[in-house]
Amino acid sequence: MDHPPTRRGRLRVYLGAAPGVGKTYRMLDEGRRRTDRGTDVVVAYVETHGRKHTAEQLDGLEVVPRRAVAYGGSSYEELDLDAVIARRPEVALVDELAHTNVPGVEHTKRWEDVVTLLDHGIDVVTTVNVQHLESLNDVVEAITGVRQRETVPDQVVRDADAIELVDMSPQSLRRRLAHGNVYAADKVDAALSRYFREGNLSALRELALLWVADRVDEGMTRYRQEHRIDSTWPTRERIVVAVTGGPESPTLLRRAALIAGRTAGGEWMAVYVTRGDGLTSTSPDQLARQHTMVHDMGGSFHTVVADDVATGILEFARAENASQILIGASRRARWSAALRPGVGERVIAGSGDVDVHIVSHGEAGRGTRNRQRRPDLGTRRTVLGYVLGVLAPAVATFVLLSTADLHDLTLESMVMLSVVVVVALVGGLVPALLAAALSALLLNWYFVSPTQTLTIAGGQYVAVIAVFVVVGVAVASVVDLAAGRAAQARRASTEADALAVLSHSLLRAGESLPALLAQATEVFGMRGAAILARHGDDAWTTVVAHGDAPSSVSASDVDVPIDETTTLVLRGRTLAASERRLVTAYAAHAGVVGERLRAAEEQARAHELAEADRTRTALLAAVSHDLRSPLAAVKAAVTSLRNEDIVWSDEDEADLLMTIEESADRLDALVENLLDMSRLRTGALSVLLTDVDLVEVVHRAVGPLSEAPRIDVRVDPGMPLAYADPGLLERVLANLCENALKHTVGRVTVQGSAHTELGGRATTCIRVVDHGPGVEPEAYDRLFAPFQRLGDVPQGDGVGLGLAVARGLTEAMSGTLEVDETPGGGLTFVVTLPQAKAPDAAAVQVPDEGEEDPR
Repeated sequence: MDHPPTRRGRLRVYLGAAPGVGKTYRMLDEGRRRTDRGTDVVVAYVETHGRKHTAEQLDGLEVVPRRAVAYGGSSYEELDLDAVIARRPEVALVDELAHTNVPGVEHTKRWEDVVTLLDHGIDVVTTVNVQHLESLNDVVEAITGVRQRETVPDQVVRDADAIELVDMSPQSLRRRLAHGNVYAADKVDAALSRYFREGNLSALRELALLWVADRVDEGMTRYRQEHRIDSTWPTRERIVVAVTGGPESPTLLRRAALIAGRTAGGEWMAVYVTRGDGLTSTSPDQLARQHTMVHDMGGSFHTVVADDVATGILEFARAENASQILIGASRRARWSAALRPGVGERVIAGSGDVDVHIVSHGEAGRGTRNRQRRPDLGTRRTVLGYVLGVLAPAVATFVLLSTADLHDLTLESMVMLSVVVVVALVGGLVPALLAAALSALLLNWYFVSPTQTLTIAGGQYVAVIAVFVVVGVAVASVVDLAAGRAAQARRASTEADALAVLSHSLLRAGESLPALLAQATEVFGMRGAAILARHGDDAWTTVVAHGDAPSSVSASDVDVPIDETTTLVLRGRTLAASERRLVTAYAAHAGVVGERLRAAEEQARAHELAEADRTRTALLAAVSHDLRSPLAAVKAAVTSLRNEDIVWSDEDEADLLMTIEESADRLDALVENLLDMSRLRTGALSVLLTDVDLVEVVHRAVGPLSEAPRIDVRVDPGMPLAYADPGLLERVLANLCENALKHTVGRVTVQGSAHTELGGRATTCIRVVDHGPGVEPEAYDRLFAPFQRLGDVPQGDGVGLGLAVARGLTEAMSGTLEVDETPGGGLTFVVTLPQAKAPDAAAVQVPDEGEEDPR
């Protein structure tokens, strides 16, 4: 019984910087070393390429015989996966991981064989060159000019338990090549002057070193996470630059790129910390531009969420094992920075072993720090706040004086404090401060002894007034801040609702730019919208427009760039900043839709070119034989007839002339099919639709065929007329009958019938029925593809255009050509055409009695 493996096998990869560096030698040396230690090792597949020293390494190792695979008339040797699994060694040596197996083997790629061995608990040692890694394929082609057809997914190599780089200097590898240790002598000069140029080898070596270094870095990161190591290991220079989206950020980004560029292998990352409550005053447009700038300069952009900016920066830097942090100098005023430490000071305090650079810039110390400002309350509420700030303390004082016997200073202070809170809720912070000052004065004048004077008799009363002022200002500030946060939350909710509407409208707009513009005008209440393309400085052309659209940016009320050359413009009204962010979302979607449309057009053009190339190739391959055969027959017959040394009998001459005639007919039919297919492909086919008598057309189509006696025509002379082109219909029926005669030795039947479809459309049908071998239903669509020969038709008999031309001509006449299985075996082709329109009875002139019928 075959038991499943208790563990998955381990994979060891020898990664070569270039061909010939010694990967296979190292793999075999590893196999010999393990064998000497008592490990059960077999050679599953090794390619020595005729290299003597590599072949010598096979001595003493068990080699599993390869599997012979027949393909294309030749025999090939591949890894015998079943034999290796049956042998169940501890370690299998498998060369050339990226190799493509010959068709007929279980797996397409050798790396799939390796995965299967690992799944069976067998350790595998294998080899691969860096140019065969999928992610580096394009880079290697750009460097060497050679496209590697055999690739292996990076993840297969990344998942290896051990990756060992087999490296060699370009000079040493070229010497090895020149000494004949890599290729045969007749290939050395070409290899040295092409692929193995010193520059190519240096670039490949650098690619291999960087790729392996990244894998080592991943392993170290994984180790630090598993062992919960938070301290920085500065194995390479990693720089984290904190950006705010403000005007100083580009300066910081350029400085970070400059510092990272001074050390080989250095990398830098920009991090933007967004608040946990989702409220931000940073412009999305500014962040998007800085995001692009980071990538253009070779960095990476990251966004983290944290309630405290300094904590977010430090946590990100430690997680990325950063060695340096760059922060811009504070934009706050000096007095503000002195009262409360800024982000830079807090990052320095918590940085530990990470270096922190404070970078000066033009905005430092100007007091222009971005603030979460409360939205404007409007003139009405502001005026009402000032009025309440003056009247409310006076009214409260009047009420308290009227009830002086019912309360003491404590309650009086609380009432005045309540007035300050109410004023803060209505008018904001400044009216609340005014109310606090007036309340303190009124409280001192009327309720603190001695009354009606600003003099305060006892020290405790001084404390009461002082506490009242401080508490009043603090409460007013907190209430104003809370009100501002609530307003920002409402604004964020409103924008979220608007974005939901936008998403819904975008889904309805789909991939249509006109529909997208229609939705934009509807959502924003505009008169029109357009996408404009710029040509030159001030020249604009309209790509697509809707409604009363502007024809230039200067004529629009709102313009948002889509990319470097196109802009979304709207006409109708100006928009607030929050609405402009929504317009930016429309512009981004328009850019995506435009890219998809362009990609679809490119794909369509590529498909057309590929189809044309396939058609051309198939045409040349088919016509090269099918033209030559009848021409050769004609030439041979004519040459024979003109040979004066031979006396031909009348019967022989007739046979030769018949051969000439049949070959000429084949050439004529071939040329007609080719011309018809060319007209169909180019849309140059001329169709003249008229009323057609099917009986007449069928007999004209069948009559000239060489095997016409084998065709039974069963078309009722009383059938309704069809609405078609008689010449094209004759060609369709001739091709169908000729195809049927080729596929059957029995008789072929042509039937006609009239039908009325469910929608009331009247049609006439012509069926061409044969009882040949038929084809599988899955191959029905292939029957009508150009240059297809299905069934038992001789390879040289036609180019496979007959059915393709027949369907194309039928569809040109607004008809259909379908295929179905004949009961008892064979195929039935059904041509369906619209019936001729019945003449209008009122328009038919009935001859008078005794007058000759004009018909």
